Amino acid sequence: MKKTINLALTATALLFTTAPAFAIEAPSRTECIAPAKPGGGFDLTCKLIQVSLQETKAIEKPMRVTYMPGGVGAVAYNAIVAQRPAEFGTVVAFSGGSLLNLSQGKFGRYNVDDVKWLAAVGTDYGMIAVRTDSPYKTLPDLMDAFKKDPNSVVFGAGASIGSQDWMKTALLAREVGIDPHKMRYVAFEGGGETVTALLGNHIQAVSGDLSEMVPYLQGDKIRVLAVYADQRLPGELTSVPTAKEQGFNLVWPIIRGFYVGPKVSEEEYQWWIDTFKKTMVTDEFKKQRDLRGLFEFNLTGQELDTYVKNQVNQYREQAKDFGLAK
Repeated sequence: MKKTINLALTATALLFTTAPAFAIEAPSRTECIAPAKPGGGFDLTCKLIQVSLQETKAIEKPMRVTYMPGGVGAVAYNAIVAQRPAEFGTVVAFSGGSLLNLSQGKFGRYNVDDVKWLAAVGTDYGMIAVRTDSPYKTLPDLMDAFKKDPNSVVFGAGASIGSQDWMKTALLAREVGIDPHKMRYVAFEGGGETVTALLGNHIQAVSGDLSEMVPYLQGDKIRVLAVYADQRLPGELTSVPTAKEQGFNLVWPIIRGFYVGPKVSEEEYQWWIDTFKKTMVTDEFKKQRDLRGLFEFNLTGQELDTYVKNQVNQYREQAKDFGLAK
């Protein structure tokens, strides 16, 4: 009898040790932090997943979007790592601009290893735009005027010197033989403020991301002179010429995605990974991504972690070339 009981206990123990762990439940409250003021690329990224998660019923209650401007993500990065590292329900939007700033040490004492990189949900492309009533009808028009008199063109962007928006403009300046450090460049906090400044005629050109311009393209107020892609983009954007076809060798894709705090548990992190994987293959998500002018670029978990760290290394080398990093 004793032997039978022991066998039964052993079998029970094996059952519990080999049975799969129960899946954890979705967080009761979800939040997406957009590290800028409303209206720019971070806002767009958060709204994309806010709508998609709700429409695919991955979460029961609507995701809250909050804004935490400062340093193209630096303030949000520091807040998550230092003050909110274990919040299961909180994701933070990032972009290629965030990675560029990380590569230059602009996020303070924290680096690329201090968060858990969660998911990339699409790619955007850099662009340069003017008002529709601008005398500059093409990219060569703008750059010819800039070359003749660098003070005649004021470039504006939603980030500071050394940011990706600055880098894109600096690369154009180099193409026409102008020292990038001598161009007139005004930094704003987010893409929304930059567009307002352009429409108010306070700046002559916006260096930014194409997705930020999509809401304005139908209003006949802004003209995109060039997109920094290898070839023209599909759909409604096919009329926008590339910089390359206009004689400027500039291609600049912009990843958009999310990370979570460093102390989010592995089970919770995996829940987010699984949720993003399921969501990103749905028609609802693809529709929302297309509406925001993004193109497919799906990476999660370790694959994204590897991509991000490689990208940061590449950006660091590029920043060194401009004297912006050691």
